[in-house]
Amino acid sequence: MASYLLQVGYTPEAWSAMIHNPQDRSAAIKTPVENLGGRVERFWLSFGDYDIIGVVEMPDSVSAAAFSMAIAAGGACRAVRTTPLLSSSEGLEAMKKAAACGYKPIGLSAQAGG
Repeated sequence: MASYLLQVGYTPEAWSAMIHNPQDRSAAIKTPVENLGGRVERFWLSFGDYDIIGVVEMPDSVSAAAFSMAIAAGGACRAVRTTPLLSSSEGLEAMKKAAACGYKPIGLSAQAGG
């Protein structure tokens, strides 16, 4: 399964509701993620642009997109960002494919052509 980084920023209204009724939202997402064939790895509260940072495993990018859409459609979030994560071995495989794909940057193409 592929891993995805989720970054979520809550609206002021959502923060107000959670302050009045504190709750662990990672528990609320476990079932929807599992219903999409995934697994919740871990979630943290954070400071900065995003309020919640988490890692989930999903069977494919369509399932990850579906989960992100469901979060965004709920109305409690001002921002939802989903980033695919590559393992070290996947990154190495991507580098090898990049080296063999035949792409030439514009600067190198101009130099090679004279």
